[in-house]
Amino acid sequence: MITLDTLSKHYGETVAVDQLTAEVAPGRVTGFLGPNGAGKSTTMRMVVGLDRPTAGRALVGGHAYSDLPTPLRHVGALLDAEAFHPGRRGRTHLVALARSNGIPLARVDEVLEEVGMASVAHRRVGGYSLGMRQRLGIAAALLGDPGVLLFDESVNGLDSDGVRWVRDLLRRLAAEGRTVLVSSHLMSEMQQTADHLLVIGRGRLLVDAPVGEVLAGGAVLAVRVRTPEPDRFVTAMEGLAEVHPADDGDPHDLLVHGTTAVQVGEAAFRAGVPLHGLRDLERSLEDAYVDLTTDSVEYVARPTVLENA
Repeated sequence: MITLDTLSKHYGETVAVDQLTAEVAPGRVTGFLGPNGAGKSTTMRMVVGLDRPTAGRALVGGHAYSDLPTPLRHVGALLDAEAFHPGRRGRTHLVALARSNGIPLARVDEVLEEVGMASVAHRRVGGYSLGMRQRLGIAAALLGDPGVLLFDESVNGLDSDGVRWVRDLLRRLAAEGRTVLVSSHLMSEMQQTADHLLVIGRGRLLVDAPVGEVLAGGAVLAVRVRTPEPDRFVTAMEGLAEVHPADDGDPHDLLVHGTTAVQVGEAAFRAGVPLHGLRDLERSLEDAYVDLTTDSVEYVARPTVLENA
């Protein structure tokens, strides 16, 4: 388990992490979310001893990372896909890590195979693409077969097959009883991957809850309907809900606001209006995330109106 106990980090007058208290439990994927500058990366760096807390503690299994004699056997982390010497070969990088942590060299070839990098491990890291460096970083995190894993934006640079592979990997690691903490700005990916969420803003904890609970906090956004008789359908909805055209421009696709799919279906049935499609549009994790972090966004872009030349 990762324990954050009133963890704080100040850089001069800037408060990056502010009395953050939470536990990251084993056996599940915990998504770590927050706007840019919220303190996610700083928190993860404190967990693995790269930054010293101003106050509070970050513990792994009840111990500070610096007290672990062979840390890679306990904690694996991918925090920066650029953290490799460009002149070093991929396999050489892993060999150095293995030797410094008492890990058998046979494990190097195992993780290279697991991440799909065995065929290019002889090449220098400077010639790797971002996706290849991500895979090498994941191999380094897995090297010591640790019980705790941290990944910061682990799917950057990966194609769709790579993203799916990382998703399956994270869920498998959690199913094995490991503690998995992963940060990402891809809300759709987190919705498919994470079991639990920690959301922070301006260094403070906003949410510590299962994904389902976060999504359940919002109502159905609308009901999407497809009907060959849109005019009769609109008439059938009078007094029940507001009907608007869908955003795809097809006149047979409609959005119904202020009710549920069950109520819409029953009203259409009573009016004898045929429906070819009917479903609730529930709020996504992205919708929930925006609601949660609106007041915590540090850099807010404003639309610019360009005058005609």
